[in-house]
Amino acid sequence: MRASEAPSTRALRGWQRRALVRYLTTKPQDFLLVATPGAGKTAFALRIAGELLADRSIDAITVVVPTEHLKTQWALAAAAEGIALDPKFRNSAAHTSAEYHGIVVTYAQVASHPTRHRVRTEGRRTLVIFDEIHHGGDAKSWGDSIREAFGDATRRLSLTGTPFRSDDAAIPFIRYEPDGAGVRRSAADHTYGYAEALADGVVRPVVFLAYSGETRWRDSAGAEYAARLGEPASAEHVARAWRTALDPAGEWMPAVVTAADTRLRQLRAGGVPDAGGMIIASDQKAARAYAVLLQRITGEHPTLVLSDDPGSSERIAQFSAGTSSWLVAVRMVSEGVDVPRLAAGVYATSASTPLFFAQAIGRFVRSRRPGETASVFLPSVPTLLQLASELEAQRNHVLGEPHREGGDDELEAAQRRETEPSEADNGFMSLGADAELDQVIFDGSSFGTATPAGSDEEADYLGLPGLLDAVQMRELLRRRQDEQLDRRTRDGAGVPAPVTRHGQLRDLRRELNALVSAAHHRTGKPHGWIHNELRRLCGGPPVAAASTEQLKARINAVRGLTA
Repeated sequence: MRASEAPSTRALRGWQRRALVRYLTTKPQDFLLVATPGAGKTAFALRIAGELLADRSIDAITVVVPTEHLKTQWALAAAAEGIALDPKFRNSAAHTSAEYHGIVVTYAQVASHPTRHRVRTEGRRTLVIFDEIHHGGDAKSWGDSIREAFGDATRRLSLTGTPFRSDDAAIPFIRYEPDGAGVRRSAADHTYGYAEALADGVVRPVVFLAYSGETRWRDSAGAEYAARLGEPASAEHVARAWRTALDPAGEWMPAVVTAADTRLRQLRAGGVPDAGGMIIASDQKAARAYAVLLQRITGEHPTLVLSDDPGSSERIAQFSAGTSSWLVAVRMVSEGVDVPRLAAGVYATSASTPLFFAQAIGRFVRSRRPGETASVFLPSVPTLLQLASELEAQRNHVLGEPHREGGDDELEAAQRRETEPSEADNGFMSLGADAELDQVIFDGSSFGTATPAGSDEEADYLGLPGLLDAVQMRELLRRRQDEQLDRRTRDGAGVPAPVTRHGQLRDLRRELNALVSAAHHRTGKPHGWIHNELRRLCGGPPVAAASTEQLKARINAVRGLTA
């Protein structure tokens, strides 16, 4: 089939136009686009493909994706732009119909027969589009295979929303440049981050509702333990407290899922009638149990998506096009899958790498109309709190330098032991966990004070309007917090200040936020800028994950800023 005579005339977003001009000005062999999930990377790539087909720079297209489901999604998106891609191509077939402009394959498919794809690429002038190119470093065989298969491609366009990994595996076809510290960082040809997309209204603001609670468990030796989510503990105890909280047979998950469903119903009644929710589970066993839990709480059958189920792609498509409330998935929907109506989520997995977290939250940020917000419920674990507070952070892939602090490595190792228990761990038993709304995180700031699940104070936050811009959301969260504190002052006059570590952290966060608000009104600087300046001056993680001493240091520092 002859290439389109002219590329699509569909309107591009501002960032897409700027990136298109940059690409067409130089027409390089390799181009890396880093754009936040939901910004429109697929549309940009297909516009590039249309331009190159139209001016006869290329004769064919190969798109490489992480999962089978994305093959169909890409083919459908391309068809809307007048480009025919075959999502059913198999390695056993040397050719595809002449009516196609190209094919869509997975990284694993290329790795299983790189020679087949090298011959196809050498035979025609080919544009290769790598969707989520960081997967090219998932295994040495994958990296070697795509180098072998596509090393001679006429053009290569690499796309990612998360240009970093948790290891030192170099990503193929990515340019690395040394920085001032002597390490090599990935260099993008065009970047469009979450903060820019949020300011442009391209993505939704995300509100994180972090739930704490006292957890109790028994180990294989019969010893019983208790730990509170969000408070300092050994990596082993954090991992086991986290595991206890996520137990579908316990009390924490039903309370959090009930809260998330309340929030979803508020969004659906408040201007987003087709808003959907998703629970991201650690494994298939937990996903099935969460589906049963959802049915018991909501009275509706949720859509259950398991990655090895051949009907998964169809169920995702049906959910995306429908109006049902809930979807339960393991990993399949965590990356690249486009379900724009997802507006509420429960992060019920022990995965804690920045890569996985960014991709998972990316499922909830796709904006369809002005004012839409997303709400994500998660355990009040320091690692997750920091990732939630740093949602706007720009990360590059770094070679030759550790990417995480040692404590995070210890936690990840402990989580692996919990996910893949040894014979000794098989005696682990969850004894229960209560749930408490610990804090609400938005735009790097922490709001609210701890309140039990099911309380009127929790309901104040679950009842936030579903259509608010970022400024309105911040102001309303501040007002909710002030009202909460006023009520407690009236009802609790004469009650001594809390002496628990949890209470101290809560009060210090509240004091710091009040002082930051005062600094905002005095200086005109945004809240986020002030928080970042305090971190620069004092060091440490974001407010949600900061220690008592770190919060006290920032309180002293911000008083200097407001003096």
